[in-house]
Amino acid sequence: MPPIFHITTADEAAAAQRHGTYAPQAFDAEGFIHCSYERQVCEVACRRFAGRSDLVLLEIDPGGLTCPVVDENLESGAELFPHVYGRLPMSAVKAVHQFPCGPDGRFTLPPRYMSRKMR
Repeated sequence: MPPIFHITTADEAAAAQRHGTYAPQAFDAEGFIHCSYERQVCEVACRRFAGRSDLVLLEIDPGGLTCPVVDENLESGAELFPHVYGRLPMSAVKAVHQFPCGPDGRFTLPPRYMSRKMR
């Protein structure tokens, strides 16, 4: 099962690591956590987080979740995004990657994924 990714702030990720679970501020209102597949991460980041330097990328193993992950598009688009319908146990987070916006105003995947794309 391929990993899914969630963009958050370094402070929120650190708090989640201390508490053992993560839920974004909008979780109580929305009931799920917005995630992306690897191919979607940079586009989402550029569209929603331009200029931010305080971000990290949570790499999530869906197999470590006990709650449903639903592929859907809630904005009437054709592309499906994974949504985690429950609080995220940090035990399912396999890595926390630094994810700052570059000097050109764009985001790039962490080097681990960049090198894989070049193979």
